[in-house]
Amino acid sequence: MKLCIAEKPSVAKDLAEILGARTKRDGYFEGNGYCVSWTFGHLCSLKDPEDYNPNWKYWKLEDLPIIPKQFGIKIKDDQGVKKQFEVIKRLVAEAEEVINCGDAGQEGELIQRWVLLKAKCNVPIKRLWISSLTEEAIREGFNKLKDSKEFDNLFAAGNSRAVGDWMLGINGTRLYTRKYGKDKMTLSVGRVQTPTLAMIVKRQKEINAFKSDEYWELKTIYRDTEFLCQIERLKSQNKAEKGLEYLKYKPFVITSFEQKEGKEGNPRLYDLTSLQVDGNKRYSFSAEDTLKHIQSLYEKKLVTYPRVDTTYLSEDLHPKVPGILANLRDYKRFTDLLLVNPIPKSKAIFDDKKITDHHAIIPTGVYPSGVTPDELRIYDLIARRFIAVFYPECKVSNTTVLGKVDKLVFKVTGKQIIDQGWRVVYEDLKPSNSTESKDVKDKETEEKILPHFIEGESGPHAPIIHKGKTSPPKPYTEATLLRAMETAGKMVDNEEMRDLMKENGIGRPSTRANIIETLFKRKYIERKKKNIIATETGMQLIDIISNELLKSPELTGQWEYKLRQIEKGTYDAQTFKDELYKMVRGITDEVIFKN
Repeated sequence: MKLCIAEKPSVAKDLAEILGARTKRDGYFEGNGYCVSWTFGHLCSLKDPEDYNPNWKYWKLEDLPIIPKQFGIKIKDDQGVKKQFEVIKRLVAEAEEVINCGDAGQEGELIQRWVLLKAKCNVPIKRLWISSLTEEAIREGFNKLKDSKEFDNLFAAGNSRAVGDWMLGINGTRLYTRKYGKDKMTLSVGRVQTPTLAMIVKRQKEINAFKSDEYWELKTIYRDTEFLCQIERLKSQNKAEKGLEYLKYKPFVITSFEQKEGKEGNPRLYDLTSLQVDGNKRYSFSAEDTLKHIQSLYEKKLVTYPRVDTTYLSEDLHPKVPGILANLRDYKRFTDLLLVNPIPKSKAIFDDKKITDHHAIIPTGVYPSGVTPDELRIYDLIARRFIAVFYPECKVSNTTVLGKVDKLVFKVTGKQIIDQGWRVVYEDLKPSNSTESKDVKDKETEEKILPHFIEGESGPHAPIIHKGKTSPPKPYTEATLLRAMETAGKMVDNEEMRDLMKENGIGRPSTRANIIETLFKRKYIERKKKNIIATETGMQLIDIISNELLKSPELTGQWEYKLRQIEKGTYDAQTFKDELYKMVRGITDEVIFKN
């Protein structure tokens, strides 16, 4: 008998149907030489401190740092979990081969491996590795089962991540709580959580310390077009008024009129982070909301595997693209144009070298039914993005006009869309509510069409003074926080640069939503409309943590990089743990012996 273990009962049911294991048993399906069982996500966890030593149950500074000689795993203390594990354990003992059918990612590998370790599996293990749950993908996956050993490094990375989070979370939280916690208040510290909070607190302090300054700018209206004087902002109204008088009686002369045709490159396909960013910008979805919706769409076979960090497709997907596009019936008005000609195999879309575990998130071509309105919104974003990447580039005309009044130079810029190209796919996409991102609206209003000017032309103008105030730094939204986590605190707009920095990001795409939600639950941060604000408790915690290593986004990014290298087999898992141990030991000594 071959035993298949899926991550959820619903997935197990689909697998069983396809494999012909249609007899329902208690905790599994059976038939056609297969048994198909399931976990409920994590059945196992790392042992708690008191599982190694009963005295470690008590939070004592003298016991820190707590580092077990050998980390162990245990079954979660839940009757349903224990019952299901016993079913799996019995089936493993009876099987001639086990097929790991967990989610095809680091977390999915960890979940399954821990269960198989605890069940003492000693029969050959194969791996089902698929990017969608359609019948075609599942059948294809079973025809190309992989040896489990190919994923040993993936498991080593997931296990190292869990051990690292345990070491720093257990020791850091107990250390700061016992040393500084008042009124039995727990001060929670984590490998990813703390630097994320530190970024939010730093921004909050910059906002709180900001003092707004008034400034004055000289502008003038010529041929119904507003020009800005190219001098530094004036610090006093008196200077501005003198400037205004200077401008009043002199003519305005156009010195340069330049129009350049340019192109706006197509948007990239979605990885999880960019989808969460757009979900937040357009629909105010939290990162957790978007992850929940996309996971549901994946399980309903409508989209491919969601927990990905690449924006590229594998080259072998190219022949399947026309079929997927043709099946997007609700988008026929866009796809008909694409399907007239062959789909080009662009390296900007198809590149095996840019693929890690999975390709970018795309629709499967299955018609959406049984979805909630919010799930449909996320599906719509994914479908439009998939179509948009194959459209022509958007052609624009960028206009720059320079003029002068005597010796003072004035400037105005504008942009005109000549050919919408890929933008046509988004033309009828309306925001679901009034919370559409302000920066999206600002971008649209900046695209103004300027009249045609002739170099050397001159005429009367209407100079004015514009009074303004300097603005504080903007608070994080979930969209901008996700981007900051992705690039270890460095705000990067360029897509290629962002790709290069992803290996040093804070956390993984699949864990960032949970980290943000944890900070909310612990009341270290709060929402004010779309903004994320650090609470007094969160600010106090970061102030208490004097060790810069714990708060450093860059250092956490380096740890993430090493975890990725473990996954690739170019870095040793034990070395990573040894480095973490030294760091935890150093932090512990520093805090305990600090006056």
